[in-house]
Amino acid sequence: MSRLRGAIEAIDQGFQVIGFDWRYLYLNPAALRHARRSREELLGRTMMDCYPGIERTDLFQALARCMRDRRPAALENEFLYPDGKKIWYDLRIQPCAEGVSVLSLDITERRRAEERLREAQKMEAIGRLAGGVAHDFNNVLTAIFGYVELMFEDLAEHNPARRDLEEIRKAAQRAAGLTRQLLAFSRQQVLDPVVLSVNELVEDIDKMLRRLVGEDVELRVSLARDAGNVRADAVQLQQVLMNLVVNARDAMPTGGKLLIETANAELAQQYADGDRLVAPGPYVMLAVSDTGVGMDAGIRARIFEPFFTTKERGRGTGLGLSTVYGIVKQSGGYIWVYSEPGRGTTFKVYLPRVDAPAQVPARAAEVGGSPGGSETILLAEDDELLRPLARGLLQKLGYTVLEAKNADQALAMGRDRGGAIDLLVADVVMPGGSGRELATRLAEARPGLKVLYMSGYTDDAIVQHGMLEPGLHFLQKPFTPSVLARKVREVLDAPVTGAPG
Repeated sequence: MSRLRGAIEAIDQGFQVIGFDWRYLYLNPAALRHARRSREELLGRTMMDCYPGIERTDLFQALARCMRDRRPAALENEFLYPDGKKIWYDLRIQPCAEGVSVLSLDITERRRAEERLREAQKMEAIGRLAGGVAHDFNNVLTAIFGYVELMFEDLAEHNPARRDLEEIRKAAQRAAGLTRQLLAFSRQQVLDPVVLSVNELVEDIDKMLRRLVGEDVELRVSLARDAGNVRADAVQLQQVLMNLVVNARDAMPTGGKLLIETANAELAQQYADGDRLVAPGPYVMLAVSDTGVGMDAGIRARIFEPFFTTKERGRGTGLGLSTVYGIVKQSGGYIWVYSEPGRGTTFKVYLPRVDAPAQVPARAAEVGGSPGGSETILLAEDDELLRPLARGLLQKLGYTVLEAKNADQALAMGRDRGGAIDLLVADVVMPGGSGRELATRLAEARPGLKVLYMSGYTDDAIVQHGMLEPGLHFLQKPFTPSVLARKVREVLDAPVTGAPG
């Protein structure tokens, strides 16, 4: 018997015996640690004396049923300690001669991991939905931009209808901005990463940020001199910083203090992010802190969801922080938020540090007009609204256009046509196969075929982790007729690479 008692005293699980009169008859050291009480405080006293109100809990009811029916029970129970800390226990209740015995195991970390997994799965599902909506909407917007531009060309310069068309174009541009934010959240945008200095990026938009926050917010910038470089899309990282600053400004309606910081950081694997552990290694931290109203746990849990906002109607789309989340994730980084009601908020973004000098981002040359040509183009697009528009635009520019509504039809046209086909313009996602699959199969019959992919969102067929595969040409929807014209001409004039695209 002494050996059994010694074993029970030594185990990590809590073990206690409760009598039929609800008095504690025995508690091992682990049970006392779980209770955060001494043996003298509990032994011989009733549960009701030690924990007033416990008889209204699920735990008490489970104990009572076991005492009455003499059947074992099991439940997971959350225990709230006086200091506010919450711990989850797996409880196994067994009838015994004296009353009931309870074996308790701390499962808090498991519950937290399950919650992180559920949250990550929810965000992933929302992201897939957002990406699908953006894809379909971008097809519609491309058609709107195209027909508006065509109508502009047919109207005299002083025709009053031009003003109405301009308003339509502005509305479409605002809608395109919303779809870009949805794609950013769902990590389905194509990034143009370069090695850049986070410090220089902050300094470059410092004046713009100060105009954004206004005179009643004191903005301070603290940049670590040794902060390293990261590989990221400069425009997207600027968007991250601006969105975080705007969010901080809105959290301080009567003014306050805002701090932007950079520093090198080393993350260890014990840092958890969503349903996975953080990849350990060197990072650069970008932090934005405010002295605003702060957030409670319920709001913090939802801030990265698209269209979730605590702002009054008309003061935001609810896409700012979801955009930040998507860009950071797609860039291989992590983001954490620390906040309490009335005590402000801090967002910390961690991006992998790279041991390479910062690059100067290349600027695209300005090209005027809509260059045309006389080559033959095979157009593969399944959208019934967009396909005739693209065909008409390309024909207007002088090209011969072969039109296909799916991958199978395009493949048959490409193989059966006796004459040359100079370019395949293919939607990435189509019935019958992806644009990439179509290009690969056509290249067997037509080696060196040039390809221009277009899509309303990225797809694993042409990108890897959001980065366009080297040598591929891609046109992001929505686009205007002039952008399509320039891109088609650019691909046709590019040297043959030998690989599809």
